[in-house]
This record gives sequence, C-alpha cells and structure tokens, in this order.
Amino acid sequence: MKKLLNSCVIAFSMYSKLPMPNVQWEKENMKYVLCFFPWVGAVIGAVFTLWGNLGQLLPIGKTLYTIILLLIPVLLTGGIHLDGLLDTTDALSSYQPRERRLEILKDSHAGAFAVLACSVYFLACYGFLSELSWNRISLAGMGFFFSRALSGYAIAAFPCAKNSGLAAAFSQNADKKYAKRGLVLEIMACGILMLLRDPLGGGAAVCASLLCFFYYYFVATRKFGGITGDLAGWFLQLCELFLLAALVVVQVLERMWG
Repeated sequence: MKKLLNSCVIAFSMYSKLPMPNVQWEKENMKYVLCFFPWVGAVIGAVFTLWGNLGQLLPIGKTLYTIILLLIPVLLTGGIHLDGLLDTTDALSSYQPRERRLEILKDSHAGAFAVLACSVYFLACYGFLSELSWNRISLAGMGFFFSRALSGYAIAAFPCAKNSGLAAAFSQNADKKYAKRGLVLEIMACGILMLLRDPLGGGAAVCASLLCFFYYYFVATRKFGGITGDLAGWFLQLCELFLLAALVVVQVLERMWG
C-alpha cells in the first residue's frame, strides 16, 4: 500500500503543481507511477468540468469564461507538457538527421517554430473551447484522463530514444507488466464511460485520440528512434487538441443535419 501511495505522490509531484509531500524517487516508489498519471488528468478534468458548468452562471463574458477554461490545465500542470510541444515542434521543423533532432529536444531555447506553434495551439484551443456546447464540457474533461492513460501506456510500451531523461527514467523504473495492464484497463474504462456519456461525441473523441496515438508512435519511431519526455508532452497536447476538435466537428455536423 505504501508503494502505491508513494507512486501516486510522485505522479502528482511530477505532472502537476498541486502540493505533495516529499517522497524519494527510488525504484520501489516509482514502479506504479505510470498507473497514477491519468489521475492527474482526472483532477484537471474535474476542475475543468466544474468551471465549465458553474462559470456559465456567473455574470462574465464568453471570452473570459473560455480563457479560464483554456488556462486550467496549464495552471494545474505548470505547462510541463507544453514545453514538450514546443521542443518537439522545433526538432521536427529542423528537418535535420535523427541525432540532431534529439539534440534540439534538449536545447532549452525556444526557436521561431516553437513560438509559432505555441501561438497557433492556444488560438486553436480557444476557438474550439468557445464553440464547445455546455453539455459536452464533461466529455472534454474526461479527455484529460484518457490522453494521460494513452501517454502512460506509450511510456511503458514504446521504445525509448535514449537511456536518459524523464521518459526513460519512468520506463526503466516501472513495473511494465503491471503498468501496461493497469493502463489498458484505465483506457478501456474511460473510453466506455465517454461512449456511455455521449455515443456520438464520445466515439468521435475516442477515435481522434487513438488516431493521434498511432501518429505519435509513427513520428516517435521514424523521426526519433523512440519516445522521449518531450515527445510525450507533444503527444499529450496534440491529443487533447484533436479531442476538442472532434467534439466541435460532431456539433457542426449535428447542426447541419438538424
């Protein structure tokens, strides 16, 4: 039980800004961290859904309401996954050999493509969130759990591009057999809940997330020789954006077809 609690604390300490007690990053304490990674998304999704429903009751404009929705995951995570989005965009946009792309991932400086990607990403998220109907806010909130369950599974199952870094550390110290089984169950449970909540919207969200997941595998293995922590962050941000886009597309089609 203590190992599970320590793994949970490490997951929230690493992937959120929520205050947590100090726990040693030892192998025994890190065995089940990946299984708790999606629960960081559950907390984000709960806050996102709470604001998404209660915020509409306040006398504020649509712009401020949407901006707060947009910032909730950034504030609760500290932007750790956005860093991966920017670094990976710079690496992919360099069109350099694999070794050079991996070096760019480690560069702490943000290039022009990273700044452009960040701007486009937030504009796209704002646009989709502003179009999201209130009855699908909870579905979007579930997406924070679903995307992290997929990301956690990738860390446990995909090859790592290098033997150092956060992704490698979590992969090497994880009980991979237990982690993969646990994460598959979490993926299936969340996917089923999304389908039960909204068969059409949930189906579109799940399909968009899985397509993004397979694209992640293709890019990671073909362009980098495996995953890294930055690539994991890049995938997570894209997955959440694709999920939002799928929900809005469904809404547009529903309006068109009456």
